[in-house]
Amino acid sequence: MDLRQLNAIVAISEHGSFSAAADALATVQSNVSTHVKKLERELGTALVDRSTGELTEAGQLVVDRARRVIGELDAITSDVTALSHEVVGTVRLGAIGTAARWIVPQLLDIVPSRHPLLHLVFVEATAFGLDAQLALGQVDLAVLTLPTSGSEVRTIPLFEEDLGLVVPRGHPLDTGNPVDPALLTELPLMLPLPGSAYRNELDAVARAAGVALRPRAEMDSLRLIATLTFEGSGFSILPAGALPSFLEDSWVLVPVRGLQPRLVGVAQRRRGLPGAPVRAVLDILSEVVLDESRTPNGVRPVVMPPGAAITTQPGRPAVVSPSGQSAGTRSGSAAT
Repeated sequence: MDLRQLNAIVAISEHGSFSAAADALATVQSNVSTHVKKLERELGTALVDRSTGELTEAGQLVVDRARRVIGELDAITSDVTALSHEVVGTVRLGAIGTAARWIVPQLLDIVPSRHPLLHLVFVEATAFGLDAQLALGQVDLAVLTLPTSGSEVRTIPLFEEDLGLVVPRGHPLDTGNPVDPALLTELPLMLPLPGSAYRNELDAVARAAGVALRPRAEMDSLRLIATLTFEGSGFSILPAGALPSFLEDSWVLVPVRGLQPRLVGVAQRRRGLPGAPVRAVLDILSEVVLDESRTPNGVRPVVMPPGAAITTQPGRPAVVSPSGQSAGTRSGSAAT
């Protein structure tokens, strides 16, 4: 078993065919086929169904492991290079859309000047999707809501973020006071899909107030909900980071009574050591979150003291306990 064989089977998984894998690896199809056949012969089982071009169950297991092996080998090169103070390599950073909106521009601003040989690849997905991509080695880091559902990842809290009803400035509900959840039933709300963690939290707040939310439409993307809100298609309950600074003169995030801030962190695979490129991005992420001038209003960095843990209760957002606290304060908290 060698690295060329692992690269071949991973390329087939990612590109869908032997010919596409060959193009991605800058080689010919016969080479890819030879590498896969040798690997199959060594393992004693078929890894690719030749009739469909799809991976077999054994092939998928091999690909999952191969991605981790390739990642570790890349990290060796990056770590040795970093000894000369040059961070070289690629970091694939996944992020939920509302956090990516303001985090990605900050990384694009800082990384090129500090680490010119560090290449960034950004992937936007839901928190559930990022869990899976981390476990499979498809991304190196993921910025997502905590706690995660995956058991193969470890997490570091980054910030807590206010949630609130987004309305045009001057709207009757723009009073500076929290909105009663009962009033939400009178608005044409655009909501996340039922069963999602975010929707469950909104429904729990409404249920505690003795009402049920009646959506005008339901969508699987908070970024889409935010875009349609700012285009006047309806109202929504969004994280603070979804409101761009250039729209703050026209729109406002109004707290909703009983709706708590959410906790957002960065996750990485539990197994294996992060290489120098990943460590460099982690450092910059922490730097960005701690710099108030780089974060949206309603976003506050989280300090994790020794011994603190992330806990949850049904229908409630994640919290840091027993002694975790936010560093610094901002106006406009969704907690009441």
